[in-house]
Amino acid sequence: MAREKRRQAHSVSADVGGGTAELVRDPDRPRAYTLLLDRAPQSHVDLDDPTRLAFAYQRRIGHAADLVAPPGRPVRALHLGGGAFTLARYVAATRPRSTQQIAEIDGALVEFVRRELPLDSTWRIRVRSGDAREVLAKVADGWADLIIADVFSGARTPAHLTSTEFTAEVRRALRPGGFYVANLADGPPLAHLKAQVATVGTVFPELCLTADPAVLRGRRFGNAVLLASDRPLPVADLTRRAATDPQQGRVEHGRDLAGFTGGAAPVTDATARPSPEPPPSVFE
Repeated sequence: MAREKRRQAHSVSADVGGGTAELVRDPDRPRAYTLLLDRAPQSHVDLDDPTRLAFAYQRRIGHAADLVAPPGRPVRALHLGGGAFTLARYVAATRPRSTQQIAEIDGALVEFVRRELPLDSTWRIRVRSGDAREVLAKVADGWADLIIADVFSGARTPAHLTSTEFTAEVRRALRPGGFYVANLADGPPLAHLKAQVATVGTVFPELCLTADPAVLRGRRFGNAVLLASDRPLPVADLTRRAATDPQQGRVEHGRDLAGFTGGAAPVTDATARPSPEPPPSVFE
C-alpha cells in the first residue's frame, strides 16, 4: 500500500510504482490540484470544473475529443495512461453517458488518485490495471470512438508504445471514423516526433499535428498532439481552436506535415526506442 506523507497543508504525496506522486493544491482554486511524479508535472484536475483543462497539451487533446462526434453525444473512449484521469473526467462532463476505460500500469497511483480525487460515481469509467498495450489487446475490434495515448514512464514514452505494430492495434480497436490521439514529447532535432508521425502514417491515412510553434521549429523541448483517423479530419476547426488557445498552437497537415516529417523512417517493434529524456530545465 502506498506510504502517504502530508508535508504541507496544500499538498499530499505517496510512494507509488513510478516514484513519488504528489498532488499540489492550486492556489487560485480550492478544489484543483496538479499531479506531479518525481516533481515532474503530469496533469491538472479541477474537481469543481472537470471541463477546465489547465495544461496546453490537454486542451489540444480536448479539442480532438470535442470533434470526434457531435457535441454532447456519448462516445466510447479508451485512455492509455491514467495520471489523474483528467481527460476521462473531461469526456464524462462534456459527453454524459459516455463509456470509458482507463489503462494504468501503476496500481498504487490509481489508488492514490481515486482516494484523493474521487471520480463521480455516476460516470461510466472503468480503470483497468495493466500495461497499456496489453489492455489494448483485450479491447474488442471497433469498440472505441476515441483512443487517447498519454503514457509516460520516468517522463519517457515506453518503446513498445511507439511502433507500427502498436499503432495497428490501435486502429483495430477503433471503429471506422474514430480518432486516435497521441501525446508526444520531444526536443531538437525532433527525430522522435518525426518518426512517430511517419509511424502512425503507415497505419492511418489522415493525420495532423498540433503544438506550440517553438516546439515544431525545434527551438525547445515540449509536447505535440498527433491526431489520426481513417476519415478526413476537422483541420479547420482544430486550427481555429489552436489559434485562439491561451497558449497558441499551430496545426500541421497534408503537404506541410509531410515536409515536416522529412522522410523519417517508421518505427517497428524491432527498432523502437523510448522517447527522449526531457532536459532538466523543462521542469524548473
